Amino acid sequence: MGLNTVVLAGVTGDLGGRIGLQLMQKGGLVRAIIRPTTSNEIRRTLQAQGFECVESSYDLASLTALCCGADCVVSAINGLEDTIITQQGALLDAAVAAGVPRFIPSDFSLDYTRTQPGQNRNMDLRRLFRARLNAAPIQATSILNGAFSTVLTQDAPILLPKWNRVLHWGHKSQMLNFTTKDDVADFTADAALDRNSPRDLRIAGGSASPQEIASIASQLSGKKYRTIRAGSINTLSWAISLIKTVAPSPHDIFPAWQGMQYLRDMMSGRGLLTPLDNERYGKKDWTNIETMLATILIT
Repeated sequence: MGLNTVVLAGVTGDLGGRIGLQLMQKGGLVRAIIRPTTSNEIRRTLQAQGFECVESSYDLASLTALCCGADCVVSAINGLEDTIITQQGALLDAAVAAGVPRFIPSDFSLDYTRTQPGQNRNMDLRRLFRARLNAAPIQATSILNGAFSTVLTQDAPILLPKWNRVLHWGHKSQMLNFTTKDDVADFTADAALDRNSPRDLRIAGGSASPQEIASIASQLSGKKYRTIRAGSINTLSWAISLIKTVAPSPHDIFPAWQGMQYLRDMMSGRGLLTPLDNERYGKKDWTNIETMLATILIT
C-alpha cells in the first residue's frame, strides 16, 4: 500500500482513537485533529502514542491547512447536526480545497442507505451528509458495520442477563449484525490506506437472530435463555412516538427513543447488511457472536 498520510477527526473519541492506532500499526502517518480546548495531558498521551497533533476549531482555513498533502481524511466525530453536518461539512470542504483524494465519513452504522427517511434521526443526518459528500469532487467510502457489540447490553440492550432473556421486537428469527469497535477500527484503517476502496463497505463481525443469541447464551452460561417479544414493529413505532412526546431530549445524542429507532431499523430487517465485504482485506480474526457473548457472560 505504501506510506499514507491520513487526517483523522475524532481521535479523542473511543472509536477514533482505535482507528488511529490501527492506522499507525499498518504504517500510516496519522495527523490527528485536536481542539484548542484539548487538555495538555491528552495532547501528551496522543503524541506519546505517535500521533501528529494539529489544532483546529473546525474553521475552514485551519482545516484546509492541515489537510494539505494528506492521502485520506477519516471522520470519526459523533454528534447531532452541528457535528455531522456543520463540522464534518467544514472538514469535507477543507479536504476538497486541499486536494485530498479520499474521504471516509463518520457513518459506522447499520445500512441506513436502505432504511426509511424520517424514521431514525441519527441515520437521517448521515443520509443528509451522504448527499453532500456524493456531490463533492472527492472519492468517498462509507463503513457500514451494523450495531456495535455494546448494543447487546448497553445503549439499546438486547441481551438481559439478569433475567436470562433476549429482548426483541417483531420476529425472533430476524438476523441482526454486530461488530466490535476494534474490528471496525481495523477494517477502517485498511480502507483508509486503500486507494481503490469502493463507495460502501459492509462488514459484520457476527450475525445472529434473537433466537440464535438465546441459544448461544444458554450454551455459554449454562442457564436457559429465552426470547421475549416486546411487541410488533408497529408497536415499537408507537412506543417511540410516546417516549419522544414524554421525554423528547432533542439535544441528547442517544436518548431512549433514539436507541429504540435503531432497534426498529435492526429488527425490521431494513438495516441488514448484505452482501458483506469482510474478506476484502484478508482479515481473518473477526470477533464472532459467540466471543462477544462470552465476554459478557463468562467472567
